[in-house]
Amino acid sequence: RRIAEIAWEVNERTENIGARRLHTVMERLLEEVSFLSRELEGQTVVVDETYVNNHIGNLSEDEDLSRFIL
Repeated sequence: RRIAEIAWEVNERTENIGARRLHTVMERLLEEVSFLSRELEGQTVVVDETYVNNHIGNLSEDEDLSRFIL
């Protein structure tokens, strides 16, 4: 739910590109997990509200960064 809220907030503050924004936010959120996939092999990564807030929670607040995210 928090992921959708962030995508909506960024869409509201910048150009509304709908689901494409959600896709880009998901890519940004999972970037580290994807990059570290070999080191994380066999581990479980829980993407909960805390994880989302820690990794992209400020995305919707940073207007310059929001514009950069597609």
